[in-house]
Amino acid sequence: MQLTSRPRACFGVSLLLAAVTGVLSAPILAQDKPSDDSAQGETLSPETTNPKKGAYLSEWFNQDLTLIGSKDISFGPKPSDDIYLEYEYFGRKGPFELYGYIDVPKILGIGNSNDKGVWDHGSPVFMEHEPRISIDYLAGRSLAIGPFKEWYVAFDWIYDHGSRKENRANTLYSGLGTDIDTHSRVNLSANFYGRYQWENYGASNEYSWDGYRAQMKYIVPIASFDNGASLTYIGFTNHDFGSNLHKDNPARTANSTVATNVLLYSFTHLRFTLVGRYFHNGGNWEDGSELNFGEGNFRARSDGWGYYAGVGYQF
Repeated sequence: MQLTSRPRACFGVSLLLAAVTGVLSAPILAQDKPSDDSAQGETLSPETTNPKKGAYLSEWFNQDLTLIGSKDISFGPKPSDDIYLEYEYFGRKGPFELYGYIDVPKILGIGNSNDKGVWDHGSPVFMEHEPRISIDYLAGRSLAIGPFKEWYVAFDWIYDHGSRKENRANTLYSGLGTDIDTHSRVNLSANFYGRYQWENYGASNEYSWDGYRAQMKYIVPIASFDNGASLTYIGFTNHDFGSNLHKDNPARTANSTVATNVLLYSFTHLRFTLVGRYFHNGGNWEDGSELNFGEGNFRARSDGWGYYAGVGYQF
């Protein structure tokens, strides 16, 4: 993908969270069952948090397949459009809180000229996995401090296989996470990571510790309907800072922010999703900078809105 490539980050979440859309529960005690209600997951509906008995393959491990269309996605200097297939999972078991997704890019061969996928020498797979391990659970006691009701060792691994090494990205964020009691229906979680960068499409920060990420995730249940459906707002913001990319390339930036806003309309199995995502210096590219990748000069477009729509099946 050269330097125009970028993580797809599906709905970012792929879309989104492994948590509960109800009121936050009390912190876990040594004898308590671990809480499932964090905002770490990203495509969650109330049905998937407390699944109807027998409705899904597992009572704790939630899965879905979603066909997603995207428009003006600015993780690189040239916005891309794509239609791709996504497998997503999330759940909580003991101390382990799991969330992740695997994308098959451009699965129908539909996308703009900036988009390469599985059929046209682009990436055959893009994935993100965000496990967290409860420190409270391992300690056998609540470590709550004020509104911070549970603590985690947190990770975020992002991998784009690419068609060759120069088109590949492999990033690990690791740090500390927490669930925050809002005393409301809003579920809130936060993670703070340091970033280790392996491959990065040939960028100068490869094989080094390079910067940090502050992340907030939030879920707001909106309504339940007589037809059995629910409507949920899901949001998450990633702020990356402290990168050294700008030191040897004026077109790159130290900071980057992506804010994602999701409306999820969900039945027991069928789900419909609409997403608006705002990019500021997406992919650490300076918006408006002049670039040339061998096909003539152009100006980077790394600020602005991108959009997703998806229809999926939960099982």
